[in-house]
Amino acid sequence: MEDYYWNSSVDLVDKVKKKEISPVEVLQCYLDRIEKVNPQINAIVTLIEETARTQAKKAEESLFNGKPIGPLHGVPITLKDNIFTRGIKTTCGSKLYENFVPDRDAVLVERLKGAGAIILGKTNMPEFGLLPITDNLLFGSTQNPWDYKKTSGGSSGGSAAGVAAGLCPISIANDTGGSIRIPSSLCGVYGLKPSFGRVPSYPRRPGWFTLFHEGVVTRKVADAALTLEIIAGPDERDRLSLPAAEYDYLSNLYRGVKGLNAAYSHDLGYAAVDPEIKDITCKAALVFEDLGCKVEEIKPDLPDMLNALERISIINAIIANEQQLNEWKEVAYPAYQYIFEKVSNIDNKDIERDQFVREQILWDKVRRIFNKYDLLLTPASAVAAFDSGAGGPIGPTVIDNREVSEYFWTSLADLFNFTGQPAASIPCGFTKSGLPVGLQIVGKRYSDLTVLQASAALEEALQHQLI
Repeated sequence: MEDYYWNSSVDLVDKVKKKEISPVEVLQCYLDRIEKVNPQINAIVTLIEETARTQAKKAEESLFNGKPIGPLHGVPITLKDNIFTRGIKTTCGSKLYENFVPDRDAVLVERLKGAGAIILGKTNMPEFGLLPITDNLLFGSTQNPWDYKKTSGGSSGGSAAGVAAGLCPISIANDTGGSIRIPSSLCGVYGLKPSFGRVPSYPRRPGWFTLFHEGVVTRKVADAALTLEIIAGPDERDRLSLPAAEYDYLSNLYRGVKGLNAAYSHDLGYAAVDPEIKDITCKAALVFEDLGCKVEEIKPDLPDMLNALERISIINAIIANEQQLNEWKEVAYPAYQYIFEKVSNIDNKDIERDQFVREQILWDKVRRIFNKYDLLLTPASAVAAFDSGAGGPIGPTVIDNREVSEYFWTSLADLFNFTGQPAASIPCGFTKSGLPVGLQIVGKRYSDLTVLQASAALEEALQHQLI
């Protein structure tokens, strides 16, 4: 039984359909694993064991009674703690909402339940998802399964750490400035940020508008493809949700990358990147050449959007909690205290300038890249996981002998929230100290399938090297 928690969800469903293992047995396998490992990493912060057992029993009864079963029948999954779940505490990692229990499910949760998935619980995150590490005053920090002294990244650190540690095969998360890709890179798992609007986002805490992408963290690319098929598609409750795709992601996954053109940049023209990360991601990018995809290194001159992301995040956080601002000030995570002072220094000109850069400079330059290339390859994170327990550093302040801000190590990811393009982080190697490294794969607008296909091709090419 112990081996089942490393199975992909695709394999688990196949075994359940063949009655080689029951949904109740699958759930028990993961519950045993959670009991053993979660105390060390603190990835799952709300475990709904009894509800999950009830769901598993119903799934087993349906199976043995010959009733139709869904594509995730009996598969336990977790959800980031800012995704609305009816009857399950949803705190957003904040003491301000430590007792908040939604009266309805998010659209994607409705779809997952309809597909037969079993909800295990909620995963840890920084308060309101504002940090690239996972720590808060409500549940504490989430540690990296590869080294308990290291950060799991953020803001979906609980999801990435839980999947990496075998606590679940799938975790649903979201990404506003790298929140799926950064922790996936640091924890050695696959993280997919679909095109903006590909997955409906409703209901949710207000904020970030067109930067917010619902996505998925898995160990296998096929699991992400299967999950995206289930949760993607339009819903009138989210007016920005995209029309349905004209193809299935999973059945078209293994088409390869032959004939495609890819650009590689280690810094996008502005970032400071650890030399070891550069070397590992460059070698991974060149693997695409062996797969029939032409790879060319480019030297783009793209604008750094990190300050714009900070301004947007501060304004959104203040507005979303405006009615409880004094109360929030009393219970906010210590690193957030500067927000309450800095917001008064942000004016309309700053916001308009950011929007101008986004539309007239960033998108124009990115569009020109994708006029020539099908894919853009970069490191997902400028560094590997670093020491960061409770109250630890947000990030290194020196990278490749260059002094940087403590958030700068994340700056390769946020551009593609501003452009809305699909992007993923896929494990591509390890540092000399044994920490995982992720390659970011960015696709053209709406080309989620191409990103998945490229990810699957690289996963297959590297699988023996990464064991």
